[in-house]
This record gives sequence, structure tokens and C-alpha cells, in this order.
Amino acid sequence: MRLDPRDIDILRALARDGRMTNAALADAVGLSASPCWERVRKLQEAGVIDGIHAHISLRKLGPHVEVFVTAELSDHTAAAFRVFEAAMERYAEVTGCWALGGGYDYLLHVVTRDIDSYQRLIDAMLEARIGLARYFTYIVTKTVKDSPVPPFAAVLGGE
Repeated sequence: MRLDPRDIDILRALARDGRMTNAALADAVGLSASPCWERVRKLQEAGVIDGIHAHISLRKLGPHVEVFVTAELSDHTAAAFRVFEAAMERYAEVTGCWALGGGYDYLLHVVTRDIDSYQRLIDAMLEARIGLARYFTYIVTKTVKDSPVPPFAAVLGGE
């Protein structure tokens, strides 16, 4: 799908506030309501908008720890990667998992109540024999930036 500047404005506005009404969105991007809704519908059908989500403040929910984990698998076959990736779906604490090129096989984002529960999760993964050979833990001490708005200009080569 080829995006024009108005589509980018719609995406930027929805990324900032997914709860905005169609009327408010149309006003924000300089369209009337019907053409704006049609563009949103087309963006959804094309998969450019694949969901609208609330940004939850974990700090307001209670104590927790966020951890990034680099993971290396013991085997580098397609079957081993499929086993590991399927296993990641079963762990609710793993909120993000990315396959990497380079020194590590995967980067995980893990959210648990505390370090003890994080270690129990890792121990369970090791016992589950999902192919995890080595892991390195990086505890988040402070969120510096967590933007829901993608860098459109960088991705699209300018606007």
C-alpha cells in the first residue's frame, strides 16, 4: 500500500491517541469524517493498522521488574528455532521476542513481579528443554524513552 502524507498524519494521530473519535481524527488531519473513516478502514484492511492498544503504566499497577534477555540456542536448525519460538508464546511474562542476526539468537522482553519470579521463569525455560543454551540478563533500571509513535520519516524515507 502506498501511503500519502494524509495517511501518515492519520497513523501518527492514532499512534498518539488510539481512542480519538473519527470526528476528532478527521479534524486533526484536515478531512471530513467519511473520507477519514474510509482511509482508516483501508489502512486496517492493508494491515498497516494491526490493532489499537492501551499503553498501560506498569508502575501504577504495582511492583515489577522489566528485563531484557539475550538468548542463545544450543542448536541452530529451523526445527530448533520453531520449538523455541512456539515456547515463547506459552510464557505470558515474555512480552516481546525478536529473532536477531549477529551474536545472539533472540532478544526477549520479560516483565515479572520481582527478580525471584524472573529467575523461576528462566529456570522453568531451562528445564523445559526448549533449546536455550545461554542467556544474559539486563535489568531495566529506568525507562528513558518508550514512544508509541513510529519514526515515519526514517522508515518511509521522508515525508
